[in-house]
Amino acid sequence: MPSGISLLSPARGAEDRPQYLALRDQIANAIDLGKLAPGARLPSERQLQTDTGTARGTIREALFQLEAEGLIYRRDRSGWYVSPPPVTYDPTRWAGFMTYVVEQQRVPATETLALESIAAPSAVADIFRRAPGTPMHLLTRRRSIDGRAVLIERIIVDPALAPGLGEHDLNGSLTQILTTQYGLKAERNRVDMRPCALTAEVASKLGVKTGTPGLLVVRTSFAANGAVVEYDREYWRHDAIRIHVDLQVRP
Repeated sequence: MPSGISLLSPARGAEDRPQYLALRDQIANAIDLGKLAPGARLPSERQLQTDTGTARGTIREALFQLEAEGLIYRRDRSGWYVSPPPVTYDPTRWAGFMTYVVEQQRVPATETLALESIAAPSAVADIFRRAPGTPMHLLTRRRSIDGRAVLIERIIVDPALAPGLGEHDLNGSLTQILTTQYGLKAERNRVDMRPCALTAEVASKLGVKTGTPGLLVVRTSFAANGAVVEYDREYWRHDAIRIHVDLQVRP
C-alpha cells in the first residue's frame, strides 16, 4: 500500500460540504504534493474505508470524481492508480502520434487490431466522394503510451488508392506507408474534436468501464488535388491527452 495515503485522516470535512469532496481533496492534495506519484496504486476501497472511517459509497463517489477529473484511473481487477501526465497535442502542428509522444520523452506503441473491408455508409461515401456501398479499408488500431492503452483509432482508406494495404506493417506510421508505397501525400488536415463517452466496444479495448469520459478526435487528410487520403476517428481516454494551441496575434 502506498505510504502517501496513510497520511489521510478521517475525511469529515466542513459541516456544509459533502463528505466525498473532503476525501477527494485529501487524495488530490497527496497527488499534488508528490506523495502519490504517477502510476502509484491507491489503497483498495476497503483499506480507504478502514483508514478514513468513511462509508464505502462515499469513497466511491470521491474516486469517481477524481477519475472524472483525470487524476486517477482504474485497471480491470487491479484497482485505482494515479494517472500519468497527459501528452500534449497541438492540432495546428503537422506531426504524427509517434513523433509527438517521443518528443515528450514518452514511449509510444501501436497494435493493429483489425483490417477489414466495409461498405461505405452514406456519410463516409460523401467524404470520399464515392457512391454509398463502395468498398473501403477499415483499419482499427490500439495506441499506447508507456505501456498504457490510451486510444483506439479507426482509419478509413480508399482501396482504389491503396490496394494491398494489408501487405504492409501497419503497426508503424500509416502516413509513411501511404506516402512511400502509394504516392498519397497529405497536404492538408482537417481536425474536429469533441468530448464523448466511450462505447462498450472501445472501452473494452482500452480496459476501462463503458461510459468512461473520452475525447473524439476526427481527422480528415487531403491530397493536393483534394482527394481524401485517410479519414481517422480517434477515441482517447480523457486523462491521456491535453490540447494545446499557441497562436500568434497578427496585426
